[in-house]
Amino acid sequence: MFIYNITIKVDTAIANEWLLWQKEIHIPEIMETGLFHDHRFYELLDQDESEGITYVLQYFTIERNNYDKYLHHYAPLLREKAIQKWGNQFIGFRTLLKEV
Repeated sequence: MFIYNITIKVDTAIANEWLLWQKEIHIPEIMETGLFHDHRFYELLDQDESEGITYVLQYFTIERNNYDKYLHHYAPLLREKAIQKWGNQFIGFRTLLKEV
């Protein structure tokens, strides 16, 4: 099992609208690629929120190849859509995890 983990700090001024956009548009677009079989969405607690709210998105796949396909074929366009909509009001840090 592989987990594509994205930690995102979002400016509090856009947090509610951004959260709705994630749930209704962005996450469904990623899931529609068919490369991940499940996802989880979390809010990181006990953090300094003076610079924004931190969220964690995790997408699950059995095959490493699915993650690689996503990065090559879909991620650039989907990231660009987010940047066009939200500009520099968020920052993301991406990692790949492997279940052991």
